[in-house]
Amino acid sequence: MSFLPATANDLPNDLNPAGNSPALAPVWSGIVPGLVLVAMITTVAYSMRNLSGLTLFSPMILAVVAGMVYSNVLGLPAHAKAGIAFSQKRLLRFAIVLLGFQLTLGQVAGIGLGGVGIVAATLGATFLFTVTLGRLLGVDAKLARLIAAGSSICGASAIVATNIVTEAHDEDVTYAVAAITLFGTIAMLGFPLLAPVFGLDQHAFGLWAGASIHEVAQVIGAGFQNGTQAGETATVAKLTRVAMLAPMVIALGLMARRGSTEASSAKPPMPWFVVAFVAVVALNSLVAVPTQVHSAIALAAQVMLTMGLAAMGLQADISQLRSRGLRPLMLAFSAFIFIAGFSLTLVKFA
Repeated sequence: MSFLPATANDLPNDLNPAGNSPALAPVWSGIVPGLVLVAMITTVAYSMRNLSGLTLFSPMILAVVAGMVYSNVLGLPAHAKAGIAFSQKRLLRFAIVLLGFQLTLGQVAGIGLGGVGIVAATLGATFLFTVTLGRLLGVDAKLARLIAAGSSICGASAIVATNIVTEAHDEDVTYAVAAITLFGTIAMLGFPLLAPVFGLDQHAFGLWAGASIHEVAQVIGAGFQNGTQAGETATVAKLTRVAMLAPMVIALGLMARRGSTEASSAKPPMPWFVVAFVAVVALNSLVAVPTQVHSAIALAAQVMLTMGLAAMGLQADISQLRSRGLRPLMLAFSAFIFIAGFSLTLVKFA
């Protein structure tokens, strides 16, 4: 028996919300069921935090684990997928913009030119390493570029954006997203436990997490798990990586056109939520936001981030990793190890 509400077409006529307003039917049957499922997973995550042994984990981390368990054990209802995708993309990015109200321009500048240099060097080195290793392992070049982009820049968003110029098969895109989600989740869960082992304070840990973990939401989950300062530093470092997405895709497009007259001329997407985040940080630096309003925004951002991570967990289909064999998986794993080790070395010794 389904836990989700019936769609508009399943309801009796006298209860159908679309009876007098046909425009409501697409909304109800499209986004709402998925949002309800995401909200349920989010509620479970907040409840799990009260259990003995789980109090050390943030709701964001528990949400992605609960979502992965649900989707890979029970499967996803087809009518919930649109709402899940909405939560993972639009809702999550709006929450990231709201995080700007927790930062000032002084804090953003806190990572310094050195921090920006660490992020840029890690991105470039990881991309080149992954593409080169992919060639040595015999992984298809297009799939290797997708894995390289997802590992070095910003996960699924970078994979989709890179495919504008790479033009790989849909199955390769799906595989790359699944692999990046898996190893990014491992990083989100494991990196906070390694901070004391490597002697990282909150600033250093945040910089490491932001420079190395794949998805924005995973970075935020790991960062705030280790403290407020770590979370804020991780967010700024990660969004610095995201801002490098457009130039990277443009560079790949130019390289592709040099090698083929049939390469795509489509323009790469602009990460507008990064621009909005910076604008909100500037506003928060110039305008005194009332304490009650500030607290309400912080709570809303946390809940929406948790929902976004729950959606990410729900979207993680582990079965996709069997579709391309062992070598691409080894490539994604090697990229994960390289970016973690390379960025940690820079954070500790640069």
